[in-house]
Amino acid sequence: MATYAIGDVQGCYVELRALLEEIRYDERCDRLWFVGDLVNRGPDSLRTLRFVKRLGDRAVTVLGNHDLHLIALACGHGRIRDDDTLNNVLEAPDCGELIDWMRTLPLLHVADRHVMVHAGLLPQWSIAKAQLLAREVEDRLRGPRYREFLDSMYGSKPDQWQDDLHGVDRLRVIVNAMTRMRFCSVDGRMDFKTKGESTRAPAGCVPWFEVPARASQSATIICGHWSALGLKLLPNLIALDAGCVWGGKLTAIRLEDRTIAQVDSATGSDRLG
Repeated sequence: MATYAIGDVQGCYVELRALLEEIRYDERCDRLWFVGDLVNRGPDSLRTLRFVKRLGDRAVTVLGNHDLHLIALACGHGRIRDDDTLNNVLEAPDCGELIDWMRTLPLLHVADRHVMVHAGLLPQWSIAKAQLLAREVEDRLRGPRYREFLDSMYGSKPDQWQDDLHGVDRLRVIVNAMTRMRFCSVDGRMDFKTKGESTRAPAGCVPWFEVPARASQSATIICGHWSALGLKLLPNLIALDAGCVWGGKLTAIRLEDRTIAQVDSATGSDRLG
């Protein structure tokens, strides 16, 4: 039995199936961890969702920003963007069933010393604290007030955590840190304007995982989201978004021994997202 963590699929279903062949995935005993962003920008979000949903408890998927965007659109919130490729899901006969399943997915997954989150964790958050905060969002997304949450989810303010935050502001900071963050200051103020390589940090900021004395640094965090960062392995970090949807590679890592497997993009572009 092996556990494989897989980077951002983003609707690249052909590459996902090729990657599973490459690692000789055995559905009888192996487990798959997906770092989020199963959908969008790629050509086949619908088949990707249907496939991962059918895996049941053989797979763990955390929510990414594109996944939350799809849920919001399907529930009548947010607006479709010019570069979204989500119509095949939104128009599918099983769209409602898929969205209801996605609303049950976690924002954070912790197993032993591995912690999976789509983007990152703020420097003040221990793993125990992050679990509690993720659960606040998960409970709201699964509960009867989920539409109210989706309507208020978009936005980049507040950009810093405070323990006394409440309501919409509190949930938005949690979501933005765990699904959108790349750079932040040492006191946890997030920057959402800067993308690109980790060396292009805005003034006063560093990549979130480089903050000194980060409270979660004793665990190994598995993440995606940052295609310009690419595959990055540190003792306490496994970053897996190698930009498949942009013409890069789809990546898997076997957690037991950190063996890497990759397949080339079949359809992509030279853009970075």
